[in-house]
Amino acid sequence: MSFLIAFLSLIIEFALGYPDWLFRRIGHPVTWFGRLISFLDRRLNHDTDSDALRRRRGVHALLVIVLVPAVIALVLEILLWQVLPSGLLVVAILATSLLSQKSLAEHVEAVADALDNGGLAVGRVAVSHIVGRDPETLDRAGVCRAAIESLAENFSDGIVAPAFWIGVGGLPGGAAYKAANTADSMIGHRTPRHEAFGRAAARFDDLINLPASRLTALLIVLAALFVKGADAKNAWRTVRRDAKKHRSPNAGWPEVAMAGALGLALAGPRSYGGVVVEDAFMGDGGRREAESADIRQALKLYRTADFLLIALFGLIAVIVLIA
Repeated sequence: MSFLIAFLSLIIEFALGYPDWLFRRIGHPVTWFGRLISFLDRRLNHDTDSDALRRRRGVHALLVIVLVPAVIALVLEILLWQVLPSGLLVVAILATSLLSQKSLAEHVEAVADALDNGGLAVGRVAVSHIVGRDPETLDRAGVCRAAIESLAENFSDGIVAPAFWIGVGGLPGGAAYKAANTADSMIGHRTPRHEAFGRAAARFDDLINLPASRLTALLIVLAALFVKGADAKNAWRTVRRDAKKHRSPNAGWPEVAMAGALGLALAGPRSYGGVVVEDAFMGDGGRREAESADIRQALKLYRTADFLLIALFGLIAVIVLIA
């Protein structure tokens, strides 16, 4: 039933998203996980402790971060199936909170709209809502590249990966994934405070995103077959050549698939908090600068790839139910 839950949650979230009124009233699972992570960071991560102790405590914190949401989700799933005739549908609705299909498209499209209607300054503000790099260092092409890279990476982390783990482990699997991914985004950085304490979170996030990042790249390559102007052959060729050049073992796969499909060069050096992070360029698009039209083309690829993802989970759900 887990793949059926994932399939239903993808369809529901695609149509409805996560309502703003609900966020204002109760927040969002990511904000709940964030409070738990912040609490553990304050209680267990002390500057005066040795790196070895901080690494051990980071492992303990990760176990709490993953297991607490998973256990709560498991209890909810069992109770809903036993109490409600439509329990499976309710579980699927709860699982939609772990996905971000609608909001991702809206935020990325807002960057293209901002550039077209308000110019570079407004575009920088819009892209600052979806990326962590310093927006003031970005020119127009840099804003476009940042939006496209964020779209590709978040398609993997925010949609394909949680759907995959919901399919594997139901609501508990999806909740555990989302909590671990949130931990990586909050404490999995190579900073003096979190290099030791967040090491386990960063390594675990790399591990659990391996299948989704590869699947996302494949979905983008396949989507390029159906989107006019996209190049599926170049996307596949670029994935095979450049994916492992990225400093992340996972982010490079969807990004390079998008770069190849669009004929752009993505990644490269970026500035975060005034610190330049060196990274290789991926793709063969150095001959031209990215434009807002490329963001819109990337969104077409994303929507097509997302449709393929939903169809894939529907097919797997049918096969499992028949078997």
